[in-house]
Amino acid sequence: MIHEVDEGLRLLLVDAGLEESGVDLVFDAPTRDWSARRNAPTVSVFLYGIREDATRRRSGTTDEYDDAGVVTGRRTPPRWFELTYLLTAWTNRPQDEHRLLSEVLRCLIHTDVLPARMLTGSLAALGMTVEMEAASAGSGDRPSTVDVWSALGGELKAAIDLRVWAPLAGELTPAGPPVTEGLLVRTAPGRAGESPEPGRRLRYDGASEVRGEGFAAERERQLPPGQRLRYDGASEAGGLPPGRRRRGGPAR
Repeated sequence: MIHEVDEGLRLLLVDAGLEESGVDLVFDAPTRDWSARRNAPTVSVFLYGIREDATRRRSGTTDEYDDAGVVTGRRTPPRWFELTYLLTAWTNRPQDEHRLLSEVLRCLIHTDVLPARMLTGSLAALGMTVEMEAASAGSGDRPSTVDVWSALGGELKAAIDLRVWAPLAGELTPAGPPVTEGLLVRTAPGRAGESPEPGRRLRYDGASEVRGEGFAAERERQLPPGQRLRYDGASEAGGLPPGRRRRGGPAR
């Protein structure tokens, strides 16, 4: 997911015309050694912070289907992460750096969401919104720009703080194929050591077809020959079935 956000930001800045003006766009850390090797106008998009946005965490699973509509797996909800970038401009003169940084800022503040055409891989497959916010006030629990420059071993210079909220796809658990065979019944060995009978498979005629409400649907009751049910529960032929008890009387 992180490299896909990088690609989305690169496409966004390329669309703003940075590369056409001869500016290199890199994702390197702007250390002292790196800046000494630079030989062209450059914009550095340095990722220095990754943390989960716990307020968007969800539970449960969703079903995954194939082209035939059969469930092939179950996926957990995506987890959202906040990615923090430091954007800096590098030229031979501070005035040129400020002008280049201004063009970058103009592009970022007019974009609250990465356009869908710039999303690739899992971000495009999820189809979720990737939000972004540039040069915001931020919160006190994030490292300051001064701390970042100190960790890089470089001198403090103007930079744009960019935050991106992107989803990381959940884990997919494959689901077994649908049941197409009946229940297999086997008998246990007898006490005398007789071998069990071969198993037999229970199935219903047309069990693979969905009718009515499945097992909850009404079914026609098969009665012994010559027996017909009346509305009062009695029988015109043969009386009540064995074991039935008349109300208030003994079992027959």
